Amino acid sequence: MATAAIPADSLQAPHWEWQYLDLMRRIWEHGDKRIDRTGVGTRAVFGAQIRFDLAGGAMPLITTKRVYWKTAVREFLWFLTGETNIRPLVLQGVKIWNEWPHANYVKATGEAIALDDFVARIAEDAAFAARWGDLGPVYGKQWVDWPTYEPAGEGLFRAGPGINQVAQVVHSLRTNPGSRRHIVEGWNVAELDQMALPPCHKTYQFGVTDGRLNCLLYQRSCDVALGLPFNLIGAALFTHMLAQQCDLAPGELVWMGGDTHLYLNHADLVEAQLARTPQGSARLELQRRPGSICEYRFEDFVMHDYAPQAPLSAPVAV
Repeated sequence: MATAAIPADSLQAPHWEWQYLDLMRRIWEHGDKRIDRTGVGTRAVFGAQIRFDLAGGAMPLITTKRVYWKTAVREFLWFLTGETNIRPLVLQGVKIWNEWPHANYVKATGEAIALDDFVARIAEDAAFAARWGDLGPVYGKQWVDWPTYEPAGEGLFRAGPGINQVAQVVHSLRTNPGSRRHIVEGWNVAELDQMALPPCHKTYQFGVTDGRLNCLLYQRSCDVALGLPFNLIGAALFTHMLAQQCDLAPGELVWMGGDTHLYLNHADLVEAQLARTPQGSARLELQRRPGSICEYRFEDFVMHDYAPQAPLSAPVAV
């Protein structure tokens, strides 16, 4: 990947975040202009890569704008529960999934309710949330409860036990670290139409090298300005947690993007961020080692030395 934005007189190894900024610049200046599913329009490239060393608790937090890592932790822990309703997130003040159920409610009922009012109803009314806050079988549902079916006789089938892919990966890393099958997959073709949004960060593969746990995340579709900073955090959290659970050291995170894009209405954010210079680095400390990967609590995650520049905002395309 080109690194033209790196100062020519730099005497130190370039900050990892130049990979992110150079990708952003490449897309904005040379990407293919498209009309996308949302109707907003994008500039996009196909195929991109970012690499980051997680050794010593390092975390790939963007420093050229503030990224709300606590939100990313809460979302990731929500994935591990297999939950698909936004209410647990709403009650924690996490807003990143609110637009999809809101849009569905407005379309289904014709009621022009404001987003904030809809979210307030989700928080206050459990029955309303049960009906209108569900996202379908997204992410965590596939990760920890992938559906199976078994013969019921006379050509019929019934639901079988769900497959916990995360638990399987923990077991395989502990018992067969050299395997090439340490994979967590979210792309369940049979259930895509039931999902509010088909999985973007769809495939996680883990590999062990000299006692270090590496992660490769393939993302089919990536909103570089708003989504990618959170996707990097999520993959890093996943790796740090698995490494701790399996008595391994964190290794390298390799992120790969398919359709990698910037929305046309993110121009102000992109131009402001490209004018900034990365600085500093963050480090994660896990406060305890719970009995299983599904038993981590938000309080277990402490972030050190994260001193980002001012926030930059842009609208979410739904």
